[in-house]
Amino acid sequence: MTRDRSLVVSLHDVSPLTRADCTAILAQLRTLGVAQTSLLVVPNHHRRAPMMADPSFGAWLRELAARGHEIVMHGYHHLRDRRPGESVRDRLTTRFYTANEGEFYDLDRASARQLVTTAREEFQQLGLAPTGFIAPAWLLGAEAEEALRDLQCEYTTRLGSVLDLRTGRVFTSQSLVWSVRSAWRRRMSLAWNALLYRRLAAHPLLRISIHPVDLAHAKIWQQIGELTTRALAEREPLTYLAWLTRQRAARPN
Repeated sequence: MTRDRSLVVSLHDVSPLTRADCTAILAQLRTLGVAQTSLLVVPNHHRRAPMMADPSFGAWLRELAARGHEIVMHGYHHLRDRRPGESVRDRLTTRFYTANEGEFYDLDRASARQLVTTAREEFQQLGLAPTGFIAPAWLLGAEAEEALRDLQCEYTTRLGSVLDLRTGRVFTSQSLVWSVRSAWRRRMSLAWNALLYRRLAAHPLLRISIHPVDLAHAKIWQQIGELTTRALAEREPLTYLAWLTRQRAARPN
């Protein structure tokens, strides 16, 4: 393991709806040697699971944070209503690439600011103070990005990068992630992530992004475990915020 090469494992879509699978995933990651992850929490998942209505969920998040996991804001509803007159590109991005979950894809600045403010306030009521925000499906529009700066969020990520919102510095790093909605997507994911892992062998940051549904697919979960184990042999596991803090210290503005 070397300090100049890092591994960030993030668990997406954490909510009362997915808590059981997330608990199982975290237990298996801990067995592999990943004790701290970045947990992307949805405050009201698909408008069906408000975290404020589930006191045990809040207590569980506080326990995880106390153990060193990072709590990250992950949208608010993780759901985007379809708009009339959408372009072909918009339909492909929001319906094919992601199943109507690109909540922050084309939000205006004021709407994005309001949703993130509400999310932050709810986390604070739970005794948590997340400083990072990652949009559902990594689809963050330009105005929504400005809203994050308005609110002094520390960072965000996209599929291919990590953005330090304080300094404006962009770190290129393609995340490994699996799509499991159909058999052909699963086959493509297995092939693509095997290739991507090899391509990123010398990269200073490796990102492995896990979704609760990955656990239900044996071959997907097997590959996640194998690649995580291989990465841990030569990389230090960190949360996004810990990794970013180290980058800032190494090159202060």
